[in-house]
Amino acid sequence: MKIIKTISELKIALEEIGRDKSIGFVPTMGYLHDGHLSLINEARSQNDFTVVSIFVNPTQFAPGEDLDAYPRDFDRDSRLAAAAGTDLLFFPDPGEIYPAGASTFVEVAGEITKKLCGQSRPTHFKGVTTVVNILFNLIQPNRAYFGQKDAQQVAVIKKMVRDLHLPIQLTVCPIVREADGLAMSSRNVFLTPEERNQALVLSQSLAAAKVLHESGEGRVKTLKDQIIGQISTMPLAVIDYVDILDFETLADIETITAPALAAVAVRFGSTRLIDNIILD
Repeated sequence: MKIIKTISELKIALEEIGRDKSIGFVPTMGYLHDGHLSLINEARSQNDFTVVSIFVNPTQFAPGEDLDAYPRDFDRDSRLAAAAGTDLLFFPDPGEIYPAGASTFVEVAGEITKKLCGQSRPTHFKGVTTVVNILFNLIQPNRAYFGQKDAQQVAVIKKMVRDLHLPIQLTVCPIVREADGLAMSSRNVFLTPEERNQALVLSQSLAAAKVLHESGEGRVKTLKDQIIGQISTMPLAVIDYVDILDFETLADIETITAPALAAVAVRFGSTRLIDNIILD
């Protein structure tokens, strides 16, 4: 595996690959877990060359969020990426991605970025789409890989790719969970043992909603009330949002008549966790 820190080195390395080789790209913020590794494995299986980026993107963090505290361990990440079969690991400094005086952003407007995580993090997706667009421009992959856990992010990036006519195929991979059901996240490391135990209610409440839906319940309010009620049994849980939206567009719905996304964001102490499930 080749480790590259600068854009000039990256350009040389990509030229050496040759235009006849397909490139699969996995953008990450590091502190890799099995969810990230599943994306790398998928990229390897579908492409000639696999590029992984590790970049904790400052523009998607608002003041007071956990940018400085976000977990980082590059030595560990590089070992995991290499073992997973990564060909090129791009690990730039912020000044490489955002040169001095940079003031250009790529923003997806509309309701898709205002609801769910966009309610409490109104500048978040502007930072996400800007950095992803920069990385797409630099690497020019044939395919890019994202996890379903970040469902709203996936929907926003899909819209950006479509609206800007980017020649990239997006592949969305299933959520990878711990044995007890907790969705894997780099932020799980911040949870105390009791917070982690109570956080299991996220996957449990979503699974219960799926069972209720499969039994014939299609009313969104009823399903949301069930999720909220179950999460609220945990004294450490502070709900940011619980919502059920159209899976493709994230439009508001009252009754499920097509695939829908049930999504939650809940704080346990200082740690904000997200999870979701598809109701079909």
